[in-house]
Amino acid sequence: MPAHQLAPDILAAEREHLAVSRAALTAMRRHAQSLSADAAGDWVSQQVLQGLLDQRVAALADHPDTPLFFGRLDRGTAPADELPGTLHVGRRHVHDGAGQALVIDWRAPVSRAFYQASPADPMGVARRRRFGYQAGELTAFEDEDLTHGGSLGTSKILTDEIERPRTGPMRDIVATIQPDQDEIVRADLGVTVCVQGAPGTGKTAVGLHRAAYLLFTHREKLSRSGVMIVGPNRAFLSYISSVLPALGEVKVDQSTVAGILGDHAHPEDPAVAAIKGDARMAPVLRRALWLHVVKPEEGVLVTRGVNRYRVADYEVREIVASLRGTTRYNPGRTALAQRLAHAILVQMERRGESPDDRVQDAVARSKSVKQVIDQTWPKLTPEQVLHRLLSDAAFLARAAKSDLTAEEQQALLWAKPAKSFRSAKWSAADAALLDELADLMERTPSHGHLVVDEAQDLSAMQLRALGRRCRTGSATVLGDLAQGTTPWSARSWETVLRHLGFEKGSERSGGTETAVTELTLGFRVPREVLDYAARLLPSIAPELAPPRSLRPGAGSLSIRQTDDLPGALAEAVGRALAREGSIGVIVPDALTAEMSAALALPHEVLTPDAAGDHRVLLIPATLAKGLEYDHVILLDPAVITAAEPQGLARLYVALTRAVTTLTILHTDPLPPELR
Repeated sequence: MPAHQLAPDILAAEREHLAVSRAALTAMRRHAQSLSADAAGDWVSQQVLQGLLDQRVAALADHPDTPLFFGRLDRGTAPADELPGTLHVGRRHVHDGAGQALVIDWRAPVSRAFYQASPADPMGVARRRRFGYQAGELTAFEDEDLTHGGSLGTSKILTDEIERPRTGPMRDIVATIQPDQDEIVRADLGVTVCVQGAPGTGKTAVGLHRAAYLLFTHREKLSRSGVMIVGPNRAFLSYISSVLPALGEVKVDQSTVAGILGDHAHPEDPAVAAIKGDARMAPVLRRALWLHVVKPEEGVLVTRGVNRYRVADYEVREIVASLRGTTRYNPGRTALAQRLAHAILVQMERRGESPDDRVQDAVARSKSVKQVIDQTWPKLTPEQVLHRLLSDAAFLARAAKSDLTAEEQQALLWAKPAKSFRSAKWSAADAALLDELADLMERTPSHGHLVVDEAQDLSAMQLRALGRRCRTGSATVLGDLAQGTTPWSARSWETVLRHLGFEKGSERSGGTETAVTELTLGFRVPREVLDYAARLLPSIAPELAPPRSLRPGAGSLSIRQTDDLPGALAEAVGRALAREGSIGVIVPDALTAEMSAALALPHEVLTPDAAGDHRVLLIPATLAKGLEYDHVILLDPAVITAAEPQGLARLYVALTRAVTTLTILHTDPLPPELR
């Protein structure tokens, strides 16, 4: 289907509608700014209301580089709703002073036809119009007739937008969402969706747009319970940070697993970390905690005035036994004090006294009750329990039982135990164990929805920690089994869902269902590059179907062996600079400093804490996951492969970061799978 230049009359009409819409959005924002929180009764209410007003103002910000609408629907002669027959679809709802809709939010039910309508099922739409734009100005359009019953062909505007060079952070894909992506985006809040997505299929963008859709559809509920985005590192979060604000969603928490569990980074043997990340650690930790509760050796004696009241030792043991393991640790400790106090109050009543709740609380806080509780049910922190577990062989054996082998127990024990839990240095794997213990002591608060990206790289214990944070909500789980680069990488999404607390085909607390879907059609990575990277799949993920790409990308891949790697790199970067778009130089981690020093051209080295804003970025291979660049220059694939046990998966990640060209420079022979 040819793309037409806008005729003067249509150009004037559509640009006029855009100008009117922008003016209306400005008026909406000014009205929001004029509202005052002073009307709220007390200071706290004023602060809450002011926060909501500030969010509203921020959500109504205009982005001049993109038009307010990217499509238009011309509906049938008599629409069933009260909306006009012609609808402009955009990033947010805009109305005029009379309340007339000028732009319909892409998340509104009526907008679904923009993504799903076809000649076979026009969904009440006679014509769909797509707009091309440049720097916020409308430049072209395509009309799709949905009444003739034939096929639509390929949209040049859609293709041009997908292939547009990328600079800076990730952009939204709201104008180019495909039907299969739209089905995922619009999945109900009560469904946990797991997306297996090959490189370039837009799985990350789909997850972010689903978060935006759910916030629009379930605003009141999710404004209370919250939505959280979990990414692999802070550089990745920085890269995606602009997507949701561009869609009008400014209050969404974003974090890494380390940011949630605690930024513990003490180095650790990967084999030991793999044991700690195993789901078998969950029952070990539970036993380790409850082993601290012991049988009471004596009863309780409470003196009130001239009267003395006693709870016999066997009664105390019965109360402890009834509570042990049936509640979380800290509430159980509180309940024990109240049960003992209640037993005393029963004796008081039998003597004709009339004690009230204040008396019971006073008895529960009495020295004699506290003494028994401290001996029987001691006050603990997660760090105390884990320190004892990793430094006391006999205690570890009692907690492990048959869940861990003798060799695994020996591997877990610290060679040089810290003198106390306060001086212990914790690893990233320890952070998940501490979180498990913390939840056994006090219930972890839950979000309404959680989006987890690169989920295939998380250990079972990390997944359990994230699952606790959406136990009363749902999740969007994103990843690619072929890109698993940790020793504990998942081999199936059913396993991931089980560790999160969701079972495929079943319902969990709150009625949440699950669905696993696969995206194999790529829109960003050129076919020539993707086919080359797919040579690794038989070795790293033989069960996955090879991904396909809509973009042929002829000439997008070049491979060169050289004895002068710094010189070849400078030459390749120079060629890329002559073209439009971002440039990512992916290097083995061990060569990062050397290549940075050798590259005389201006550049920036990517770190775990920031995405970087220079046009030329030098990227350690371990930080490349989830990022994309128009032009990628990859150095020494064999060195990347040899650097870690999952080296081939790491190489697969690095090979699939390019969206226009991939240049491979190497001194060592390529891995056999790529020759």
